[in-house]
Amino acid sequence: MSRDINSVVVIGGGTMGAGIAGLCAQTDHPVLLLEVSDQAKEKAKDRILNGRPPAVDDPDKVKNITFGTIDNDLSSIANYDWICEAIVEDLPTKRAIFEKLEPLRKDGSVISSNTSGILLREITEGMPRRLRQDIAVTHFFNPVKVMRLIELIPGSETNPEVISSLATFVGEKLGKGAVYAKDTVNFIGNRIGCFWMMSGLHYAQDALNSGISMEQVDALMSQPVGLLPTGLYGLIDLIGLDVMDLVGKNLATNLPAQDKGMEFVALPDPIQAMLERGQIGRKSGAGFYRMQKLDDGSRETKIFDLVNNEWRGTEKFQLRDEHSNLDVMMSDDPAGNFAWQIMSNTLCYAANLVPEISDDVVNIDRAMRWGYAWGRGPFEIIDCLGADRFITRLSQTDNPVPKMLKIMMESGHNSFYLNGGQEYLGLDGKYHATPPE
Repeated sequence: MSRDINSVVVIGGGTMGAGIAGLCAQTDHPVLLLEVSDQAKEKAKDRILNGRPPAVDDPDKVKNITFGTIDNDLSSIANYDWICEAIVEDLPTKRAIFEKLEPLRKDGSVISSNTSGILLREITEGMPRRLRQDIAVTHFFNPVKVMRLIELIPGSETNPEVISSLATFVGEKLGKGAVYAKDTVNFIGNRIGCFWMMSGLHYAQDALNSGISMEQVDALMSQPVGLLPTGLYGLIDLIGLDVMDLVGKNLATNLPAQDKGMEFVALPDPIQAMLERGQIGRKSGAGFYRMQKLDDGSRETKIFDLVNNEWRGTEKFQLRDEHSNLDVMMSDDPAGNFAWQIMSNTLCYAANLVPEISDDVVNIDRAMRWGYAWGRGPFEIIDCLGADRFITRLSQTDNPVPKMLKIMMESGHNSFYLNGGQEYLGLDGKYHATPPE
């Protein structure tokens, strides 16, 4: 049975749904976008045309989208190849919409949920066999137009044709980079990215109490280790402490009991206090940073000092040369010890998650590069540092060697990639051809 995708239904016109619909329309695919009401339908259209950024580059491309409502137009899904649900992140609500649409879609159509954290097996439990065979998770990253990453997650009964057809469509038609994840909490990107952020807040709090400044934390957690220039606090200001709190609660509920991430599911006390008084980030006007307009028209940036619990002016901080690249992790000083603590724990966390979240290191590295804008993925970072150096430092700091590094050691190798990344180390201790990006 052919699984070619040429037309798309998007159910839900919020931020993600509007982004997916706009991307498909921009590439000249017929799209049916369904919302709960005429009013919501018009808001979805406005998001596509006037969002930040707009979901389409060419406003004329909106003509490729037919706007309708779930109550009046759901039967029209029978004319489309891929039905993508992008409604609110609520399990009962998602299950209810799938129950409605399943009898209406055509045989051979592909169906998916755009969820960032709800397990596919929970969505499909007790659903008809036809749906369980034709469904996957398609986790686009926000903003859809900008971010390259899409995670594809099959269920235990998903026909392989479903994943291959989605991969072909999003890769060749939409220009996205697909990674293949497993049906586990937060999939790949958010599993590792949220660990880095949540653990980072705790490690940074300890560093602050030892005399390192917040400006130094952000400087170290940016260019030197190949991460976003915002640093840790700046990135979380963009995301919002309210979102981070929800992330933590989701992890607390769904992580395996012995998972290292369970140590970091709650915000540190000073940051929890920020959340409780509504100081959650840019969306509230202030988080760790705030920008104030002065009487002369200039702007002043202040930072909320987490040690003294007060606003102060930001201090210019210049990294020393030896702290300007990955070697900072090997530097035996307070800055280096902090960088080592947060980054080594994140790298080890990733190296212990194969094959739990993905079958190979390639998908994990690509997820972090494409979804979190890391300059290198976790295993690429270890290669750049030198696996031998990394393992030696682990032993010096009494940290256990993670699973994938043990496989490397036992196989007699010293890198995850060979020949400029053309080959990667597999779970079997052998090198395999790296799939093209």
